Amino acid sequence: MTVSIDIAGLRPEKLAVVPSPLAELGMALHALSEPGHHPGLQGWVTSVTAGLDSPLADRMCEADFLWRTTFSDLFLPFAGIPGGSALPGATLAEELDQLDKLTDEQFVDAALEFTCALPYETPAPPVLDDPDLRHRALELAAARGPQQLRFSERLLADPPRIRSWLRQFLQDCDEAFFAETWARLRHQLAADARHKTDLLRHKGLTEALSAVSTAVSVDEAAGRISIDKLRQGHTVIKNSSLLLVPTSLGWPHLMVLHRHGWQPVLHYPVSSAGPAAPPSVDQLTLRMTALSHPLRMQLCRNLARSTYTTGELVQIHGITAPEISRHLGVLKKAGLITTRRRGRYVLHQLDVTVVARLGSDFLEALLR
Repeated sequence: MTVSIDIAGLRPEKLAVVPSPLAELGMALHALSEPGHHPGLQGWVTSVTAGLDSPLADRMCEADFLWRTTFSDLFLPFAGIPGGSALPGATLAEELDQLDKLTDEQFVDAALEFTCALPYETPAPPVLDDPDLRHRALELAAARGPQQLRFSERLLADPPRIRSWLRQFLQDCDEAFFAETWARLRHQLAADARHKTDLLRHKGLTEALSAVSTAVSVDEAAGRISIDKLRQGHTVIKNSSLLLVPTSLGWPHLMVLHRHGWQPVLHYPVSSAGPAAPPSVDQLTLRMTALSHPLRMQLCRNLARSTYTTGELVQIHGITAPEISRHLGVLKKAGLITTRRRGRYVLHQLDVTVVARLGSDFLEALLR
């Protein structure tokens, strides 16, 4: 499964790598709401949470569906400004001004993405003018609790008031904790942006995007970027730009904005939690499928303890050599076992490191 971006005809000057303080504030709010997604930020989360005053902490819960479950496009407002070529602002204040430039319909559409299930890759109906859609939005919000229902009611009844509320809330978060965090992170993000820009200029698009993430691949002949994720999606760059926005707080999330009418954005983490490159979704599926068979699980139990030949496994399990070989082939194709020759014997052994990573790999694929 992939999200793809059709980049046929994309000119080099239409691709930019730019940090975004508002996007990083969005990731900060997400990490504070879902610290389990970001174990490496435990110390930062604890410190910020301890310093929050109660009123701000309460307000943080009012609209947390914009950043807790996933990441609202409202934190990337430059992508929605007509013309398809706006860049993130240099400061949070500039980006909040960009947020003010979105129409009420754009704002509500993006805010209700996780409540109303509006179309994402095709033109969305005008929810503010459609009583049936408004009713559906409130029904779905009610299913997620009274707090989300109250917020959605206020949003649909008076969008300007909610826009003002959100701007003030984000400004208060900046004053309470984010300004200090951004002062520390912005140099790292700017350095990463310069590095990716240099790769783009001197080694080309494929090299630059390969450095963004192992989950990103480029087929320049077909004019397509593919992002390996547990979802399907597609967008086409016509007259807009492609923006790469680095995040320091966002690992392991690799996010793709491909909303209809907005310029595409790839919001990528600047570092990984571990030295090993995560497997693709297809590789992960292959491994988990291989382990789902009872006999192959029994084989793994043997192979985790020692090396075995095919003949020895035949004797242990009492089935034919071709059948054992077939199951070993499935495990090997999935990258779960290794083989080595000793004389005329071929020895098989479980790659314990790969199996040990499956839990974290699976979680990372879900969160990517």
